[in-house]
Amino acid sequence: MAESSDEIIKREIADNLGMSLNGFSLLVYPQSSNEDQKIFGEEGGLTFGLKGVPYGSCDAAWTKKEKWVNPYNGKTLNIKPYIALEGTDALSRGSSGNAQYQRFHHALGAVKAGIIGVYYLKKGNHKIQPDLYGMAYHASKIERGYYFIIDDLDELRDLINSLNNEDKLKKFIDKKLASMYKIYKEKFDKTYSDWEDFANKRSTIIEKNYVIKYSGRMKRNFTDGSQRAGHIAVGEMFLTKYFFPKKKIYYLWPKMTSEDREYLDKNKSNDKEWKILRNEPNVKILTIDDLSGVPVEVIKKMKEIKDDPLKGDTLKIFRENLKIIVEGLKKGKISII
Repeated sequence: MAESSDEIIKREIADNLGMSLNGFSLLVYPQSSNEDQKIFGEEGGLTFGLKGVPYGSCDAAWTKKEKWVNPYNGKTLNIKPYIALEGTDALSRGSSGNAQYQRFHHALGAVKAGIIGVYYLKKGNHKIQPDLYGMAYHASKIERGYYFIIDDLDELRDLINSLNNEDKLKKFIDKKLASMYKIYKEKFDKTYSDWEDFANKRSTIIEKNYVIKYSGRMKRNFTDGSQRAGHIAVGEMFLTKYFFPKKKIYYLWPKMTSEDREYLDKNKSNDKEWKILRNEPNVKILTIDDLSGVPVEVIKKMKEIKDDPLKGDTLKIFRENLKIIVEGLKKGKISII
């Protein structure tokens, strides 16, 4: 049986960096393990978060035996994490597009907890999406910790070796942040003429104090275990949030109703992706029922297709009515309640 992406990453890290480095111990659970899913603490666990919201499990962490108060639950621990890493072999598995965003929130939990989060994408046939560097850069600017996108274990080794030296660590951080911003900005400037062009190409409406990101998510995306839409939705949300760190983010799903949202709140309250979407600061999920001024016929059509996959006639109907909603929002004929 072929190794999973997680197994490949965990073995590579242990083999190349060892179980201890520069006085820091590597916490890793070889092969697939449910231990990763536990909250970081005295009994292990590689899931980090903030104020009761977990942001996905990581694959490894570098720790020391020191006192640390976990901001997820307020517990005082005798083990302190300095770096938490989420890794993937996605670049060798056909992930060239936004699928790379799906695991971004895993290491983000560590960043929100005030430590260094690393998203390690093992080099492969595809390149890392430059958007990821922009997301990590802006997350580093507004969250408690730092977020680094890395594809080279030698760079990770340099980071670990700098942890005990304040000047050395600051130099690494400053250089890495500048490098990530450069990669993101150069690609952005080549792809878009300006932010309005970005908005048109990325299903986004940009206003003075807020941004609306719209898509065709539906209730089934979060109730059908065969779908990965929850991960994708979280990735899209964080891309929008960190591209516009000073604006309020509205995530509009016009194929969903307020009843659908309430159903998910009640039945998926422990689902990690849904919990993130519903608790992320400065982000609000909107449905068709949260808009005022939408033509009655548009509401009727959207609700008729709300549980149908976006393909064929359903996709055509969705696009036609979405266009009316978007134009209405831009012109002020439709507003957020």
